[in-house]
Amino acid sequence: MASHRRPKQPSRARVTVLTTAAAAAVALSSQAANAAPSEKPSKDEVKAKVDKLYQEAEQATEKYNGAKEKQEKLQKEISTIQDDVARGQKELNDLRDGLGSMASAQYRSGGIDPSLQLFLSADPDDYLDKASTLDQLSAQQVDGLKKIQEKQRELAQQRSEASEKLKDLSSTRTELGKKKKEVQGKLAAAQKLLNSLTAEEKAQLAEEDERASRNSERQALSAGDASTGTRAGTSTGTGRAAAAFAAAQSKLGTPYVYGATGPSSFDCSGLTSWAYAQAGVGLPRTSEAQTGAGTRIYSQSQLQVGDLVFFFNDLHHVGLYAGNGQIIHAPRTGTVVRYESMNTIGGPFMFGVRV
Repeated sequence: MASHRRPKQPSRARVTVLTTAAAAAVALSSQAANAAPSEKPSKDEVKAKVDKLYQEAEQATEKYNGAKEKQEKLQKEISTIQDDVARGQKELNDLRDGLGSMASAQYRSGGIDPSLQLFLSADPDDYLDKASTLDQLSAQQVDGLKKIQEKQRELAQQRSEASEKLKDLSSTRTELGKKKKEVQGKLAAAQKLLNSLTAEEKAQLAEEDERASRNSERQALSAGDASTGTRAGTSTGTGRAAAAFAAAQSKLGTPYVYGATGPSSFDCSGLTSWAYAQAGVGLPRTSEAQTGAGTRIYSQSQLQVGDLVFFFNDLHHVGLYAGNGQIIHAPRTGTVVRYESMNTIGGPFMFGVRV
């Protein structure tokens, strides 16, 4: 006779766990079904992010440019010091050779006591003249040796200081290089976002940039500058500012490249320094350093064509005033030298500088 056993019932705890898991699964499924898909950034949002990254890259580039300029200057100073040390060492060697020859001559003479040599000399007067000359030469050589040794110590100290500065500058450049690499990574991410835009959206962004530049050019060319009474944006007028502005105009359409100083590509301070160089004026390499190139103009209404104009609190961007609130500048990567309104730079106008 078969035995009939009652099926084993699941424990209450097990039922509770299973019920809870099932409820959670249902809830998650419901949330997934009701969740809104992630929204794709608009072209304006992408543009804003890319512009911000370009500004960060420009900041790093201007600092890198400054460090590079300092290093080049320091290398020239070191080269000059090394040349001075080499000349001093040659002089010192010549003196040592002279002293060695004199010592050898004295040794070959037997080192006779001067009073005895005078007594034995056939011509005492001649001997006294030679002895007097010998003493004078010896004193001069000793004095010269002291001066050369002192100069050598001084140059060696300068060379050591320059080497230490060069090491510090090298470390700074390494750090700046890392920062620039980091920014370039951000730019790559931004470019990936740009690539996610449709062809139509890309064309719209390009047209917006081009239209803004054309509008700025029209305003600069059509309006008279209130400060000078001349037609802004033209090469007419006098002075080095006008000549520098004309040089910048000749580079409209030239591509922006980080660290470039022309003539086939520029960054922002590279353009201004190149333009003024064509007018016979040497400007420092970086935008921050260029702020000290002349008289500061804090009122936009007082700006004249060719004045340097600076933007952002850290002064990392510079252009040339073109009149009527417009500038010529090298904006950022992916663009060219162009006209642009001061109101659309992306950072506040800080002041101008009349070189």
